Amino acid sequence: MQQRKLLVVDDEPAILALIKRAGEACGYEVIATSQARDFKLLFLSTQADVIGLDLGMPEFDGIELLRFLAQEQCQSQLIIISGFDRRILETALRLGEALGLKIAGTLSKPIKMAVLRNLLGRLAEAA
Repeated sequence: MQQRKLLVVDDEPAILALIKRAGEACGYEVIATSQARDFKLLFLSTQADVIGLDLGMPEFDGIELLRFLAQEQCQSQLIIISGFDRRILETALRLGEALGLKIAGTLSKPIKMAVLRNLLGRLAEAA
């Protein structure tokens, strides 16, 4: 069986490290970047099973990245991550679904390791 891949974009190094540890603990190969432009290139060159997407990026916001993923007909499961108000997370979730993306869940910052591992574990088992 091929190892599942988790692609993550977040501009906070501590969050990237946390998600990388959790993903590896759940059996994922984790590809992480803090740059939205690198994320686009990695998405196009990697068949990610799950994508973790931060809404608050300096160069591009997460909404632009959701639109990019929809335009590229992304079939990966998406986890939307944000330190913004919960209502913004819910709005991004609805937008992602309206764009035809597979939204697996949302995570509020600060991320709780148990919640993250539970979500990644469920997605790994569902494959």
